[in-house]
Amino acid sequence: MALTNEIIQQKLTEKFGEQISSWDQPYGMLTFIAEKNINIKVLQFLYDDEELKFRFLTDLQAVHYPDNKGFELAVVYHLHNLVDNVRIRFKVFTDIEKPEVFTATGLYEAANFMERETYDFYGVNFVGHPNLIRILNVDEMDYFPMRKEFPLEDQTRIDKDDEMFGR
Repeated sequence: MALTNEIIQQKLTEKFGEQISSWDQPYGMLTFIAEKNINIKVLQFLYDDEELKFRFLTDLQAVHYPDNKGFELAVVYHLHNLVDNVRIRFKVFTDIEKPEVFTATGLYEAANFMERETYDFYGVNFVGHPNLIRILNVDEMDYFPMRKEFPLEDQTRIDKDDEMFGR
């Protein structure tokens, strides 16, 4: 029997109940939100279950929602079941004042650099990460450049030649 979004949703609902919400299927990809304190339990369940087999972490990143008070940062996981060729996405939200999420490096080695990049640009502290340091930005940087709290480039600047920038 082919693995479907309905089967995945049913298994997750049976296991975690109300701790998982906001089920959606944009472009056919099952998407849901889990409470941040169970992110590793959800990942472990998706990995270990013999029918689900989500054993490949395709991507991990963050999104900043500045108007979502108390839940400003979302960590987004993209998982892939390579046997059945099924992909899912799930999100956990955290407060920007204390942006802590448990690390997935114990389950997916690929999470190591993805979490470091997410920390580097968004400031998410992955609790338990073996080497959570900046990976692309300079160590002296005291802010997180992908957060939307910084203004976009001033469009009235005259010190740049637009032709040099392809505009």
